[in-house]
Amino acid sequence: QVQLVESGGGLVQPGGSLRLSCAASGFTFTTYAMKWYRQAPGKERELVAGIASVGGITNYADSVKGRFTISRDNAKNTVYLQMNSLKPEDTAVYYCNARRNWSDYWGQGTQVTVSS
Repeated sequence: QVQLVESGGGLVQPGGSLRLSCAASGFTFTTYAMKWYRQAPGKERELVAGIASVGGITNYADSVKGRFTISRDNAKNTVYLQMNSLKPEDTAVYYCNARRNWSDYWGQGTQVTVSS
């Protein structure tokens, strides 16, 4: 059974930091590109960051570049999103995604709220 389980979301003040984790199981994690998406209320889902299965190549949305860092630990079947200098505009449900060819898996999401 394929599972992607996000954790680490919560309430944080502007300028603060959070680290999201996504634990994967049920597929060959090392062969999949991993991505983080987010969706704010009333807004379209958007790609936040991605990391390749091999080589450590990463990409980021312009809105988070320089503040967020995606990484993966293949030994732990886990992908992370380190979020620094958080802004109220970062408030959203964050989703973990795994993709390879014809396979496309999603986690249940974790809420991140940035507010004073």
